[in-house]
Amino acid sequence: MPHPRTEDTRAAVRTDDTRPAANPGNVRPAPADETRPAGRPENAGSARPAHIEETRPAARQPNARPAHAEEARPAFRAEAARPVVQRASVRGQIVDALRTALVAGELAPGEVYSAPALGERFGVSATPVREAMQQLALEGAVEVVPNRGFRVIERGTRELAELAEIRGLIEVPVMLRLARTVPAARWAELRPLAEATVRAASSGCRATYAESDRSFHRAVLSLAGNAQLVRIADDLHRRAQWPLVGGPVSRGRADLVADAAEHTALLDALIAEDLAVVQELVREHFTGAP
Repeated sequence: MPHPRTEDTRAAVRTDDTRPAANPGNVRPAPADETRPAGRPENAGSARPAHIEETRPAARQPNARPAHAEEARPAFRAEAARPVVQRASVRGQIVDALRTALVAGELAPGEVYSAPALGERFGVSATPVREAMQQLALEGAVEVVPNRGFRVIERGTRELAELAEIRGLIEVPVMLRLARTVPAARWAELRPLAEATVRAASSGCRATYAESDRSFHRAVLSLAGNAQLVRIADDLHRRAQWPLVGGPVSRGRADLVADAAEHTALLDALIAEDLAVVQELVREHFTGAP
């Protein structure tokens, strides 16, 4: 029979085994820690949950504009920008005016012209004149003279003959092919342009005739449907119209009238589908092309 004191001792041991461990100080029991939401610091007090912190917008600086407003703002003020069309129009007008003066002999071969002086002549600043002269330099009409301006290119009869030969190689085969393929009614539509060259030649103004002459040739070559061909042929035609070294005007009124008459005769042969006459007129026209 167990001793009574022994039984009391065993009971005391069992009681000690199931009793929680002593809690030192104010340490919170483990179960409370296990049920606390993850990520929240201990003793966080009134701290916001993590998901609220993530969605809260960044602090706004004083007088700061929202990001979307910055993106929507134009890169420049339209009312303060200089109209590009107006400037390009001025430059284009100066280019046309210089080409006219060049063909008319007002800009003499070998002479040097400054941009400020020409600007005063046309009533504009030197900037659009300088830009226009750069365009004429690309076309081969003038050359740049450092610190002075632009010199008109001196051209002789040899260069004129070379230009006529190149134009003939390009345009004659095209015109002969068009004579066999384009209907007569289509050629008849070009009658007003041919008559315009006759009126321009009768006026005796070389610059006026030069423009109407190129307009007629452009219209004829446009029937081929090759824009690059038209552009190259027109550039060669313009170069062939520049004055020679021998004088401001190399061809008189009679020469212009004779050249314009070839346009109407050529158109008549094309409408009549007379290929033999067309071939003869085309070759003669380029042999003495202005």
